[in-house]
Amino acid sequence: MKAPVTRLMIFLLVCLLGAAVGYPGQASASQPLPDLVESKFGPAPAPAASEYQSPTGSALEVLRPFDPPLMSYGPGHLGADIAGVPGGRVLAAGAGTVIFAGPVAGRGVVVIAHPDGLSTEYEPLAVAVKVGAKIARATLLGHVSGRHLGCPDAGCWHWGARRATEYVDPLSLLGALGVVRLLPLTREDAPA
Repeated sequence: MKAPVTRLMIFLLVCLLGAAVGYPGQASASQPLPDLVESKFGPAPAPAASEYQSPTGSALEVLRPFDPPLMSYGPGHLGADIAGVPGGRVLAAGAGTVIFAGPVAGRGVVVIAHPDGLSTEYEPLAVAVKVGAKIARATLLGHVSGRHLGCPDAGCWHWGARRATEYVDPLSLLGALGVVRLLPLTREDAPA
């Protein structure tokens, strides 16, 4: 008779400790349930369409899209490489505060913190803003200066977006994920 009572007491103790401390997967007032569409690369941003715009002010030509690694520190691409021209203007995709503006490894970088918790990054630029500046959407951040590592063309620059430390696809800020279409396995399977 003692064993079942001891097990019951241990079970109750574990439940009480789990409720007090919290355990993985348990929701509490300070830890909401995770978003069902959240991936390991952060929740899909859901900004209003008017919050963000193209950082060039026109349609973007993406040379290399966002391609997150399958596991931490694996191969991938945490942003989008955008076709441009040397000296081309790069604008703020959304309003916010400049939290970094300066050189990193010899390339000019600008990082903006946005009110919705996202931050966007732009490089390589001849930087035209200062840290601490409150900027509006479409504010000139700088001009393309140099080439982003891995970019095939001169004038190519990199646009990134993060929520805390998790990168998200910057093109999703524009609703530019496109239409997903399933292609036939072979040419013979294609409709006539």
